[in-house]
Amino acid sequence: MKHTFIKGNDAIICGALCAGCRAFFGYPITPASEIAHDATKYFPMAGALALQAESEVAAINMLYGAGAGGTAAMTATSGPGFSLMQEGISYMAAARIPGVIVDIMRSGPGLGNIGPEQGDYNMAVHGGGHGHYHNIVFAPASVAEMFSMTIAAFEATFKYRTPVCILADAFIGQMMETIALPEDLPDACNVPEIKFPYSNGVTGNADTRGHVISSLELIPQKLHEKNEERFADYKIMQNELPESEIDGSEDADIVLVAYGICARIARDAVEKARENHQNVTLFRPKTLWPFDENALLKVTQKASKIIVVECSRGMMQNDIERFCGRSRVSGVYADGGIIPTSEQIQLAIDN
Repeated sequence: MKHTFIKGNDAIICGALCAGCRAFFGYPITPASEIAHDATKYFPMAGALALQAESEVAAINMLYGAGAGGTAAMTATSGPGFSLMQEGISYMAAARIPGVIVDIMRSGPGLGNIGPEQGDYNMAVHGGGHGHYHNIVFAPASVAEMFSMTIAAFEATFKYRTPVCILADAFIGQMMETIALPEDLPDACNVPEIKFPYSNGVTGNADTRGHVISSLELIPQKLHEKNEERFADYKIMQNELPESEIDGSEDADIVLVAYGICARIARDAVEKARENHQNVTLFRPKTLWPFDENALLKVTQKASKIIVVECSRGMMQNDIERFCGRSRVSGVYADGGIIPTSEQIQLAIDN
């Protein structure tokens, strides 16, 4: 292993190569553009395909096609592009197609600006398309996690045959940190043996005739049965996948809940609070769906105050209130490219 000073977006491509990703389809957009640029540079060196699509709509449908063929593939975008991909992601979820979607969040709505935000939370966590489905959502808070969670995303997308989203704010995508990487990248491609029973493969044959991949089901009872089957798998994911990090005791008076850049800022506020002899714990979800609800309930059972810190107008706070009740939950948040400060969080702790 070698230690490399690297940007978060660049670490995504390193993780994809180590996971055996064989195809990238994307359209550059700030603050995610380095991912597409790196893919076109490094994927061909590893014998993989990197293609700039004409739009985000085209990119997500290329991802659908690659996944339907059993290929480990990914795309990357930011908020406006992620909005355009929602129909395709909905189709992938319905047809049980694997694929990794990276969203480096910027300010919205509309084109907004290129500042950091976490306003894509609802789209990613609650499914931005129509119907009933979930995406698995990883929430990295460091460059090292941009690398490791990309590898985990590819493992999860084929294990559960469902779209997986890596949701990171612009700060995590653009910041640089030192991480350990394999010496032989990009030649370190570890192409996994992908067992995907619906796959037609590169060429059709007698064994694959009759394999039909579609999200369309015209008979209501059959569509209901497919939804039931998918939601049974979601229950399995909710038992196996939730992951979180707890910084502090499990009997804290005050619990902060934050992910991404907000978790790093909240950690600073927690350290200052402890210097003032305040019993404060930070709960950081590493998966936003499925959410580690059991761990949250355990760490907040004695807390008189739960403070949700986020770069959006209370999107995650709504979920925390659903888990823990409204009476104890409040929020510290900002939007438009502004981030909450340690001082604002400390004020919420004190009041």
